[in-house]
Parts: sequence; C-alpha cells; structure tokens
Amino acid sequence: MSGRSGHGYDPRGVEPGWYALWEREDFFHADPDSPRPPYAIVIPPPNITGSLHMGHALNNTLQDVLVRWRRMLGDSTLWMPGTDHAGIATQNVVERQLLAEGVTRQQIGREAFVARVWQWREQSGRTIIDQLKKMGASCDWARESFTMDGPRQRAVLEVFVRLWEDGLLYRAERLVNWCPRCETALADVEVVHEEADGHLWHIRYPFAEDPTGGLVVATTRPETMLADMAVAVHPEDPRYTKAIGQHVILPLVGRRLPVIADPYVSREFGTGALKITPGHDFNDFEIGRQHGLQTIATFQSNGTLNEAFLAEASDEARSRLARYIGRDRFEVRRMVLEDLRREGLLVKEEPYRYALGRCYRCQTAVEPYLTPQWFVRMKPLAEPAIRAVEEGRVRITPPQWEKNYFEWMHNIRDWCISRQIWWGHQIPAWYCLTCEVPENIFKSEHSAAPTREGGPLPKFTEPSYVILPEARPIVAREKPKACPRCGGQELYQDPDVLDTWFSSALWPFSTLGWPEQTKELEVFYPTTVLVTAFDILFFWVARMIMMGLKCMGDVPFHQVYIHALVRDPEGQKMSKSKGNVIDPLDVIERYGADALRVTLTAMVGAGRDVRLSEERIEGYRNFCNKIWNAYRFVSLNVSDADKEKIIATLHGDWPPPGDLADRWILSRLQEVIASVTEALETYRFSDAASHLYQFLWHEYCDWYLELVKVRFTTNGDEHAAWTGRFLLVHVLEVSLRLLHPIMPFITEDIWVRLPRRKDHPSIMVADWPASDPSLVDPDAVRKMDTIMGVIRGIRNIRSEVRIPPKAWLTALVKVEGEEEESLLGSTDAYIRHLARVKELRTARVLERPRQSAVIVTAGMEIYIPLEGLIDITAEAQRVDRELHKVERELDRVSRKLNNADFLGRAPADVVTKERENQHTLRETLEKLQKHLTMLRDER
Repeated sequence: MSGRSGHGYDPRGVEPGWYALWEREDFFHADPDSPRPPYAIVIPPPNITGSLHMGHALNNTLQDVLVRWRRMLGDSTLWMPGTDHAGIATQNVVERQLLAEGVTRQQIGREAFVARVWQWREQSGRTIIDQLKKMGASCDWARESFTMDGPRQRAVLEVFVRLWEDGLLYRAERLVNWCPRCETALADVEVVHEEADGHLWHIRYPFAEDPTGGLVVATTRPETMLADMAVAVHPEDPRYTKAIGQHVILPLVGRRLPVIADPYVSREFGTGALKITPGHDFNDFEIGRQHGLQTIATFQSNGTLNEAFLAEASDEARSRLARYIGRDRFEVRRMVLEDLRREGLLVKEEPYRYALGRCYRCQTAVEPYLTPQWFVRMKPLAEPAIRAVEEGRVRITPPQWEKNYFEWMHNIRDWCISRQIWWGHQIPAWYCLTCEVPENIFKSEHSAAPTREGGPLPKFTEPSYVILPEARPIVAREKPKACPRCGGQELYQDPDVLDTWFSSALWPFSTLGWPEQTKELEVFYPTTVLVTAFDILFFWVARMIMMGLKCMGDVPFHQVYIHALVRDPEGQKMSKSKGNVIDPLDVIERYGADALRVTLTAMVGAGRDVRLSEERIEGYRNFCNKIWNAYRFVSLNVSDADKEKIIATLHGDWPPPGDLADRWILSRLQEVIASVTEALETYRFSDAASHLYQFLWHEYCDWYLELVKVRFTTNGDEHAAWTGRFLLVHVLEVSLRLLHPIMPFITEDIWVRLPRRKDHPSIMVADWPASDPSLVDPDAVRKMDTIMGVIRGIRNIRSEVRIPPKAWLTALVKVEGEEEESLLGSTDAYIRHLARVKELRTARVLERPRQSAVIVTAGMEIYIPLEGLIDITAEAQRVDRELHKVERELDRVSRKLNNADFLGRAPADVVTKERENQHTLRETLEKLQKHLTMLRDER
C-alpha cells in the first residue's frame, strides 16, 4: 500500500488496502472475556433502503473517533453494527419494483411479497454497510444485526408479550395520524409539520328554524364538513349567546347540527364559530366525546370518500351527492366549494398560512383517521425514564437538549405501534373464529363483514377488512395450537405489523443477545454512549431509555451525545430538489475518507449546524498533503542507521534536549496530548481536531521542521542535528497516534513506515499517548513565542513593503533587557535563516534609522532599513494611490450603512456582510496610512 502520487498523497491507493488488513487481522472484534474495561456503542441502525448521506457520514465519523480512541486507551471496545428493516420505506421500494413489472403486492399475496422483500434485502440491503466501510467505520462486523433477523424477532415477541401481560398494551378505535399513500397509521413523531400556503373558507350554516339567518364558520378543510356533527362557539362570546342550543343545517347534506358551547373555541380565529368534525380532527374528537356527539369517518384508508356522510341525509341529497363517493379528498374539496358557491353559501375565501402534517416517508399530507389500532400505555414507562435523566444516570450532551426531552416525556401520549403494511414484525395476536363469530371480529369498508355462509372465510386483505376493537386477542410468543378459551383451532393472526421504531427501541439489549442472558449482555450493557442527531431524540432515544429500564432494569447507555445537522454553506437543508447535496461517496472518491472525516469533525460544534462546502473539504485534503510531505522530508533526512538508533533510544531512557526549539516542541506536544484527550472526554470533537490541525500544520510543519532544517544546512553541532532528526520522528509518531481516530488511513500509512517501538502491529491498537508533565516547559514556550514573533514580524514587513522574497535584510532590534538580548543571540542562526537576515544587531539603546520599517513585538522594536531594497518613491506613490482607492470604497460603504432605507430593506446577512466589509476597509486604511508615513519619513 502506498500513498505516493508524485509529491502528493493519493488516498485511493491507501484506504481500501488498510481497511482490508484491519478486517483481516480482526482488530475491530470485541472479546467479552477480556479483562480490560468495556466501552460499547450501538450504531443508530441505518435503513436498508438507504445510501450514505452526509448525516450518516457525520454520525458515524464521530462514533468511530470515540471507538478508535478508546481502543487505543486499552478498553475492550464494542461498536455494534446493524441495519433497520425500515418497514414503510422498504415496502414502498419493493412495491415500486412490482409496479414496474405490472403487478401489485395484493395480486401476489402477503407471503410472496414478504419473500420478495427478503430477496431485495439480500441483493441491495447491504449497500450502506459497504459504504460505511469506505468511511473507515471500525464496527465489530462479525456481530452485525438486523432488526428483522431471528434473534431480534425473538426479542420483539418477548417484549410485546411482557407488555401485554403487564397491562401496558391495548387495542382501541381512535383517531390516528394516517398516510393515505402508505395506507398505514403513523406515530405523532412520524408526522413532519411544515408551514403551508392555503385558504380559509367562510361558509354559512343556515339556522334550522330560520334559514335566512345562520352562523358563518371558517375552515381550511371544507371537504371534511360532510362529517360535521355540531357547530361550537365560546360560552362567553356575546356574538353567539342566543345561538347556543339552537340547530343549524349542514350545507349540501341537510343534516341538523346542534350549536354547542365549549371553552376550547378561540374567539379570535376566523368568525369565532367552529365546525366540529369528530371523525377527522383530533381536537374535535375530544370535544365530540365530551358532548356525546356521534362520530362519522367519511374517508376511506386511501383518502377517497365513502358514503357514511350521507347518514340522515334526504333522498334528494343522497342522489345529488352520490357523485362524491369514491373521489379523492382533494377532488372532493374542489367539488364541495363549487357546490357551495352555486348555493350561495360560500361567504368569503382568503389566503391563509397553516401547519400541514406530512408522512415522514412519502411526504403525503396526513389525514386524521378513525381506526382500531394497538397502543402502548406510555405514562408508566415515561416516569422512570424521566427520573433516569433527572438523577444523571443518563447524561445528555449538550445539556440544553434535556429540556426538550423532559417537555416531550412529561406530555407523552400513548404510542400507536400498529402499522397496516406487510413488511415488519407481524403482531403476535390471534383471534378465535370458533368462539367469536366473524361479525364480532371484522368490519369492512366496502362490504358487509365476512361470514361462514357459502364456504370458508375470505383471506384478509387489508385495508378491505379491519379487526374490530371489541375482538378479544390471544397474545402469545408463538402461534397457539388451540384457543385457550374454547379449544377451537381456527385461529386468525392479526395482520398488522409493529412500528419500525418498536424493534429499534430494543436495539441496545437485543443486539447483545437478549432475552438470552449472554456474556455480551453481562459485559457490555449498559452501553457507554449513544451518538445521534437531535431529530430522533423522541423517535428513538427516549424509547430506548424507556424499554431498557422496563426490560433490563437499567438504562441502555450512560451518555447521549447529540450532534446537529449537516447543511449547505448558506445553512439550508441539503436536498436533491435544491441541487445543494454533497454526496459523501463522491467526496471520498475525489479527496479521500480522511479529508471528509477531519472536515466533519472540525466543523461539528455544540448546538451548531455543520455548514459544509466542498471548498472546506478540499482545504482539509491539503492538510493530508501537508502531513504526507512532512513525512517525506523526515524519511529523506533519516538514514537507516538513524532509524536503528531512534528505535534503541525509544526503548531506553533519553535525556531531555537542551536546544530551545526542542524543548518547545516537546512541551507543546505534551499540551496537545492533554488538550486532545480532554476534548474527546467531553465530546468537544471540533476542539480535538483544531488542536491537532494547529499543532501539526502551524507548529510542527511551519516552525519545527524549518528550525531543524537550519541545523541540517549549517555546520553546527552533530548532536543537535541528531536530536532534531530524533524529535522529528518522535513528535510525528506521537501526533499520528493522536490524529488516528479522526484520520485513520493516512496515519496508519505513515506510522507503519516510521522507526518506532515494535510493540504493536498497527496504529489502531497502539497506545494512546500520555502527557509527560516533566517535559512541560512554559519558559521554553514563552521564549520560542518571542523568537517566532520576531521572525514573523520581519516576514510581515517584507510582505507589506514589497521587499523581494530573495533579498537579504538588515534587522536592528531594540530590546528591553539582558534576557531578550541573550535570547536573540542564542537563536541568531534561526532568525537569520528563517527571516533571510544577513545582519542582526541587538541593543538596549537604539535609534530608528531613517526610512526604515518598524514593528513592535514582545516589547521589542524591530527596524528594517529600506534604502537599497525598494524604490521608496515609487512605493510611496503606489501606496498613496491604493489609500485613496480604499478611502473612496470606505466612504461608499459607510454612506450605505448610514442609510436607514437600506438598513430597513436589505436582508440581515447582506447588512452583516457590509459591516464586515467596513471593518476590513478601516483596518486596511489604517495600515496604508502607517505605511505611507513610514515611507515619507525624511529624518
């Protein structure tokens, strides 16, 4: 394996080979019999339908950083991998395949369809696992789990039965969130709410006793008025005091509706009169229950209209409105509005912005739908989960997310866990067709309930038949041989499957072998930390805590680290429709996995979204090249004899070096070791990356490597040159170990080539560096900062006054005391070579020469005589022209920012950009004025 590509680093020749070696050597495997302390993470299982996106890339990079770090610390690390069966999403994928072949799932039947999904999973469902490997994920792949595999199915059955036995499961007919496209119920957290532009329609409901009068009702959903059962007003609204207790006529249908008083009604919304539709609105359902109203569900499971709304309608209305039946809900809306206009009952129509709920999978507008479903009683499960976080047994980082957690948990509603699809864990409940007549079990949307007359019962094909809430289920871990009530053997399994998140909620213990009492469960549960995005805090994290406490008697993890989302450079969500998606696989192909990983790690911050651009990734690719080129320099200057001597020195006791630069780099290395370790311990990933980037690029490469070059190019002390070669290797080797969790491939590729202790075959199982307090030397750091300030100051002058890069300078340094004078004298060679100074003079009393540039650093004044280096007159003229140009631009920007009209109309980001521009122009102007004053100095 080689990373060479000309003089740059080519990750394509490195990364696949190293990953294959790590897998082959079994470095990812966790041994439950190990005496080392356990450290465990369960992966948020990606959907088998998924392909790697930037959210996955960020999440799994952070997990891998932690796992690789703890592995190097000596822990027995388990990163448990796996995938989620993703019920609705996977079913949709396979259904589309079938439709392309000209058939539907109903035509091939449930058994064949489920077999087809399993076939698809075997062929395509592991795509994302292979992609995670390209990212460098060091999961224990031998333990890979799947939420529908055998062990997980046993766990799901066991939990379902236990919840039933403990009275925490029930069936009830309730309004649920329903997706007409997927034809299944959705949990509250599976509904994505967004602001949408719509209309508010004002409709007149005539009084039954005086049709010339009436109440005007405002609604955003006129199609649901067909199922209205009342009109409600606020009991203290003086406009409607006399109307309470009267009846109005439901437009189009002709049904008499009572006018009721209820404090829920907002007097400010619309007209203050609210139509009550218990069968199609959650709040209306509760109002209807309190007032004893009938509930009519007039939409079918696919969002088309049924005939239930014609109850109590006249024959004339039935005849006239029959054309609505079977039409889609939005087509019905158009028809209703058309008929209301024709009858003169549509009073007003106005634009209105409202909250629209969409299915989180297919984006279809969700419909409240009255249907029997299975529910989990959540309050008894939530209470201990609340205490677990309050008591610190689970700590959430950043801590501000605890507020969201508590708010949701304190207001938790029962969880609808049944889904009307075929792919998933089928609910382990059966119904006896012997001791209960079918009419008491089934109801149908399209026809009468099935009976035994004329032969056997038809096969259940949802959503044609629905199991009534009154039906008595037999819940068991496996299909009963006979009904426990009557001994009958004609049993019918509930066709619904469990919500995908039900099996995911068991993930931390089901993946460790539960309900079997395995060694893995004993050692690795509770797991150590969960790394996840905030958008599944309620979908998944809270439910895992509840289920872990219920089934295991302990929390599933001790820490939860919540990271933000990856967005585009403007802070917008990445989406294909916007064309702003950055594909991680394309990035890996162009720049390598290490460049992507370090970019994401460096940019993730507490409570801060990652604003990602390809330019940032390219910048960190340059970091890879910088490290590679540093290694090339080291390898070219370290002989085979040096390597043997370095290895021998590392195995023995080596005395601390005396040279200032050596003491400085060793001290800084100890500080970086401590800082990176502390950052990882506190989940400050960006700080860890920043410390390493700063140290390797701006201290090791930009300074120490250049300082050691001076020893190689001057006739100096051979011991000093050897010490430089030794420390070039040592500091690089230690730095690579620190960097390995973030950038595993390039660190391995370089580390194995370096002379080092031979204790470990791979960097990923090498020891994590420990800071040595005896090498921390604040005095060396302070003095080296002074020397770097002098060199940097001279370089800045060269740049500002446009002195040719190859010109040698004279530098006069006015110092405050003997210490500075001695320091500059002892580092004279470094300053001369790195600042291209031919003559360096220091003195405590020193006059500034005529026409000289000056800079002040660390209490010292540095003078650079310019005569003979540049054409001072021509430079002064150039600076004067530039100064006037900047003045004009600053005047233009300042006038704009003093314009109230501009400040009022311009977007906030445009104003901010102009303010930043003004600040930069002022700084530039100040520099140019100082520069011009210096050039015109005629003393």
